Amino acid sequence: MEFTDVGPFIYHRLLQLYDLKAGTIKFGSIGGGCINETYKITFNEHQLFCKVNSATKFPHLFEKESHGLSLIARQNVIRVPEVIDSFEAAGKQVLLLEWINEGERSNGFWKRFGEQLAALHQCTNDYFGLEEDNYMGSVEQRNVPTDKWTDFFVQQRLEPLLKQCAAQGLLSSAHLPGLEQLYKKLPSIFAGKQKPSLVHGDLWSGNFMCDENSEPVLIDTAAYYGHPSVDLGMSTLFGGFGKGFYEAYNYNLPFPSNNKEQWEVCNLYPLLIHLILFGRSYLSQIEAILQRYC
Repeated sequence: MEFTDVGPFIYHRLLQLYDLKAGTIKFGSIGGGCINETYKITFNEHQLFCKVNSATKFPHLFEKESHGLSLIARQNVIRVPEVIDSFEAAGKQVLLLEWINEGERSNGFWKRFGEQLAALHQCTNDYFGLEEDNYMGSVEQRNVPTDKWTDFFVQQRLEPLLKQCAAQGLLSSAHLPGLEQLYKKLPSIFAGKQKPSLVHGDLWSGNFMCDENSEPVLIDTAAYYGHPSVDLGMSTLFGGFGKGFYEAYNYNLPFPSNNKEQWEVCNLYPLLIHLILFGRSYLSQIEAILQRYC
């Protein structure tokens, strides 16, 4: 199904939302990622970012993403794009967001980013998870509320993906000893009391922006209440963040003594997702983590 099928629905939705006159709205394609088509929409003094994908392949993905963005926005600690609307039409789902003009990173950008993420992680809850399931990328993410982080991590994060990987022949029985030993050691790896922290959930270098005021902006969230090491660990994958980010975060919310081990273990989750989505090129990183626990 082409954009032309859903374009008129977006057009009429904007006419309703902004009380516009016909003929004043322009759509410009800005490419797309693995699953989304993306567009810049301009009318009068407004600019919007528009994402479109299949409503049948990824049910309610944008609805869940909009909920995560709104949840983070309500904390008033770090910028996210304002959600304008989310709806389905013509077999597609559409997400309309505030357009963010990109700027250059100033010398203080990474410091502010570290401070603001630490502030986000201090927004806490009584349970790990969320009131609804959502997605990480195009993979469904279970968020059944759970009291203990280690139980949540195993039951809601690792086990569903391990079953998918086994079914697709991506992991074998040879990987079980490492997993079994890891499970036994999780309570000591994540020892101490940890309040459930609001996390971005998919925090790699492609999922944040720098706005025109050199302020960090979080995008493409997979938000839930989890462990801070979820975000911090993933920030080290696929390029990593600036040194000032980690220094500022640690100053405001000190790392535990075994933070690198926690980060590595948490990274099993995004690596398993990448194994499912992109294949065996990610298997060696997963095996390297598991071998430490054999």
